[in-house]
Amino acid sequence: MASTVNINGMADVIMQGLTEFAELATDDMKEAVKNASTTVRKEIKANAPEDTGKYAKSWTAKKVRETSQTLTMVVHSKNRYQLAHLLEYGHAKRNGGRVEGKAHITPAEQQGIRQLQEEIERALRG
Repeated sequence: MASTVNINGMADVIMQGLTEFAELATDDMKEAVKNASTTVRKEIKANAPEDTGKYAKSWTAKKVRETSQTLTMVVHSKNRYQLAHLLEYGHAKRNGGRVEGKAHITPAEQQGIRQLQEEIERALRG
């Protein structure tokens, strides 16, 4: 449905269209960030080393900050955060020797980055 606009009102119509696009793009971006953080959390849980299972269960995705234009999420271990570095990269044993690390955070992070990029590109293409 086409509408007629005089030259004086053209700037207002263009700005209205750009504002609508920006709002849609922002909503899509926020949804992509939520999806990516959920994927990272699930991947870490699935690939975490298991002893009792408490470490894997401790991972969560949390909203840190949200404004009208941005959304910041963090994926972290609620109560076993001290173990994350040791399990990811390995550590020395008390009586000598070494425990090899099991990369479970870095691969999940890389997958989340790829997913976020793909979802944003897909949303902007429309």
